Amino acid sequence: MSTVSRRPALTPRQLTRTGERLSFVYLERCTVHRDANAITAQDAEGTTHIPSATIGTLLLGPGTRVTHQAMSVLGETGAAVCWVGEHGVRYYASGRALSRSSALMEAQARQWANPRSRLAVARAMYRLRFPDEDPAGLTRHELLGREGKRVKDCYRVQAARTGVPWRGRRYTPGDFTSGDAVNQAITAAAQCMYGIAHAVVASLGCSPALGFIHSGHELSFVLDIADLYKTEIGIPLAFDVAAQDEEDIGPRTRRALRDRINEISLLNRCVDDIKHLLLPETTGSSAPGDDRDVVTLQSDHGHQVASGINYDGPEDYGDKLW
Repeated sequence: MSTVSRRPALTPRQLTRTGERLSFVYLERCTVHRDANAITAQDAEGTTHIPSATIGTLLLGPGTRVTHQAMSVLGETGAAVCWVGEHGVRYYASGRALSRSSALMEAQARQWANPRSRLAVARAMYRLRFPDEDPAGLTRHELLGREGKRVKDCYRVQAARTGVPWRGRRYTPGDFTSGDAVNQAITAAAQCMYGIAHAVVASLGCSPALGFIHSGHELSFVLDIADLYKTEIGIPLAFDVAAQDEEDIGPRTRRALRDRINEISLLNRCVDDIKHLLLPETTGSSAPGDDRDVVTLQSDHGHQVASGINYDGPEDYGDKLW
């Protein structure tokens, strides 16, 4: 049996692309180990083998233990690893990004650093949420006002559609049961969407903190992305769940949202939306840098040159460093 140190490292070209992987695999109350290039999940019922190169994000829930060798193969195959709460609701920490390229992170920083492009991205986010409106020319304050009105309208429309009484949004942080059934469902759906958005943002190598609408928080960009699907998915689903029964609102909302996410392939859509927002000149999966494993050096006038070379020489760029 070969040891880990003797196994050749996988190259980006050998890895399964993001769009072809399982969106996520959730594990809890088991030990995660390695068997060749697969990971294993072992519990009282036996051992399950999971090909690591097919995983987009591995969500480690309560009661999981993961070995060093398992993390090694997950790192080699580019799978993102996130430590989450029960049923994947809360996001605690993550490992390396799925992408080996910094293209999206650099694009995010460029768009964020310029006030004009930052506002342009905010308008593009509004356009994704409400395609029947043109936000061109709107100020930030006007965007916030329009968004607030549309969300209020969404609450009223969904209440009329489902027959669920609506008395306004009520949520006390840290006290989930303080609101009525539909408010609890909205809160549960929002928390799930935050976790999903955080996992996607982390797996793409973007900064969770550099938001274009939200600001001043370590998860500002995560909140931006989660809100893209609030009025289309989260709020309608919450009213549907509340209309069915007022018992077990939290678990039922999470299960319903899980089914809805799988039905519409939300994670793939989320990836495409982020790339469209940060790299508007490209389209979806054609965005550059998905499978690059290249380190370059920045030169003058925006040019990049190969790394690993001593550039002291005036003509031939010098000698190799290694």
